[in-house]
Amino acid sequence: MDGQKTKIMLAITKGFWGGAQRYVFDLATNLDPEKYDAAVICGEGNELIERLQQKNIRTFQLKNTKRDISAMADMRSFFDLVKILRAEKPDVLHLNSSKMGFLGALAGRAANVPKIIFTAHGFVFNEDRNIFSKFFIWILSWITVLLCHRIIVINEKEKQQTLAMPFVSPKKIVLIYNGVEKTDFLEKEMARAALATLSKRHFDNKEIWIGTISELHKNKGLKFAIEAMKNIDLPFKFFIIGGGEEKENLQNLIKKNNLEEKIILTGFLPDAERFLPGFDIFLLTSLKEGLPYTILEAGLAGLPVIASNVGGIPEIITNDVSGILVEAGNIDQIAKSLKNLVLEPQKRDPLGTNLKQKVEKDFSLHKMISETEEIYTK
Repeated sequence: MDGQKTKIMLAITKGFWGGAQRYVFDLATNLDPEKYDAAVICGEGNELIERLQQKNIRTFQLKNTKRDISAMADMRSFFDLVKILRAEKPDVLHLNSSKMGFLGALAGRAANVPKIIFTAHGFVFNEDRNIFSKFFIWILSWITVLLCHRIIVINEKEKQQTLAMPFVSPKKIVLIYNGVEKTDFLEKEMARAALATLSKRHFDNKEIWIGTISELHKNKGLKFAIEAMKNIDLPFKFFIIGGGEEKENLQNLIKKNNLEEKIILTGFLPDAERFLPGFDIFLLTSLKEGLPYTILEAGLAGLPVIASNVGGIPEIITNDVSGILVEAGNIDQIAKSLKNLVLEPQKRDPLGTNLKQKVEKDFSLHKMISETEEIYTK
């Protein structure tokens, strides 16, 4: 290996595909190969590893590392991390997700890694938890921030939360937005035909197609989207693209509200963003977010977006200008906003056009990569 290259070791808790994994993949595969040698460590899940290996990126899997806390498994993960870091001797250890942030910061210090960076993809203490759980997680997050040399945040709210932590220097914190590049979208009719085939259903083109791409997790607030749909008596279909632990609960809720003919759970689809042009409206009703890729991709597709006013979403969407913001968990607001865009189609194109211009200007992949490379080298 060329000794002049900077060795970057990216690490993340889970290897399933999601926003944080997309971020790790984009960095590992887009860093300048003349300057950087990138490798990735991750825990349970194979999707990220398979995608990275297709791009000839070296990977290491920690079999004991999962999202839930387990003292014995986490201790084994810590020692496995130290072993890998001592063998690889990276110049930079770039940590992602809360658990990997804490364990990786400790392991990085134990292995004497010269530079440890942590990207906060939405602090877990912002989730809807009891006060004791939130405080415990906040303490772990604070320790992570103290142990790392630099902290990357992806929205202004979490930048301010990090700066408010005791003994944290402002020089340590940098805001770098997630970025996306132009996607090979399907044409509208091709996207609809593909979704119809995957769903094994026939659809009426007179219906409004509403769509979301989301992990089936409580944080994504999908139950509120489903509850809102029962208040809409206009012809529509709502496609939920994604997989996850809440699948059965969401299926039961759909059945309870007699929405089986209107709401389609497609399951996980590789390269799901390619189907976005098939939708008339994009919906994201999350309770917690960092800076979601799905809204950036919907913007590139020129779709009008309705989204929760949480995390970094208001930094992407200006209400009634480049999208519609609703209060998280407010079923009435979600339903009202959907009805407005369904009944007044002339409002959709300006919202989609303005969002597309915003994403292309401020949230490019090139911008994210170049700003991150500066952190690696300074």
